[in-house]
Amino acid sequence: MKNLAITKEVQIALSPSSVLTDLLDGNQRFVSNKMQPVDQAALVSQTEGGQFPKAVVLSCIDSRVPVETVLDQAIGDIFVARVAGNFENVDILGSLEYSCKVAGSKLILVLGHESCGAVKAACDGVELGNITAMLGNILPAVKKSADEVDGDLDSSNKDFVAKTVENNVKLTIDRIRERSPILKDLEDNGEIQIVGGVYMLSTGKVEMI
Repeated sequence: MKNLAITKEVQIALSPSSVLTDLLDGNQRFVSNKMQPVDQAALVSQTEGGQFPKAVVLSCIDSRVPVETVLDQAIGDIFVARVAGNFENVDILGSLEYSCKVAGSKLILVLGHESCGAVKAACDGVELGNITAMLGNILPAVKKSADEVDGDLDSSNKDFVAKTVENNVKLTIDRIRERSPILKDLEDNGEIQIVGGVYMLSTGKVEMI
């Protein structure tokens, strides 16, 4: 049973690669329906005075992708930033910088997901209120995928949607490095890793890109 929260000493000793392995092991437990039992009350008590998460995950808001659950992580284990379409903006970048530079997290995981509604809307050119501007963040991935996939260039084409989900993760990672010298320096120095994956709604598995 998990009943000990991550301490500063434990966090410092972790490597980015070991954190990634831990998250993927957790996802495998989720897929296998063998998730670790957790003493929630103990973790609440231990984290009242501080937190030392090992990773930060940038994910979509989709209700079918509860990040801590699908990675089998508990209170105090990971930061999670969520926005429809799992893209970066100034606020998200600041959150990632805080997670890694200030709070000591060792890994950034950009996590897209299969059949993403925001990606489908961007593929279809949806325009509606503030959603229009939000989807603009995904359009670079739509344009890139249009040159890589045959068939209709809208959400009726599953291959087009899947490729756009993947490209959106890749381009988001590229922009994180471009727009955050802090995070790029941390990665260049080996203090963090920035990686991407896609959560498969059909299987519950995270497939790394």
